[in-house]
Amino acid sequence: MHVKKGDLVQVISGKDAGKKGKVLQVIPDKHRVVVEKINIVKRHTKPTQANPQGGIIEKEAPLDASNVMIFCSKCDRPVRIAKKFLENGEKVRICRICGEVLDTDK
Repeated sequence: MHVKKGDLVQVISGKDAGKKGKVLQVIPDKHRVVVEKINIVKRHTKPTQANPQGGIIEKEAPLDASNVMIFCSKCDRPVRIAKKFLENGEKVRICRICGEVLDTDK
């Protein structure tokens, strides 16, 4: 998948189009991602021992990964990515416009 946990992404289609957020979870077998404060749904829960009150809980629901693009802070816009090998043999993701390395741990 083109996104990883911790990436800053922008939603490009759907009701939350144009909003930015951090990827909290990636579900590769379903090709979906959970983005912080995007696609909020209300979940009605029964009272349990952990939550004796019960009630309505708001949480993020998964989006299809094709509806998000990685946000390049240098270009200040959502961008497509390319993959490149560094001199030491590491594979990194780079911005196709400015060439900046987008992997947060590199």
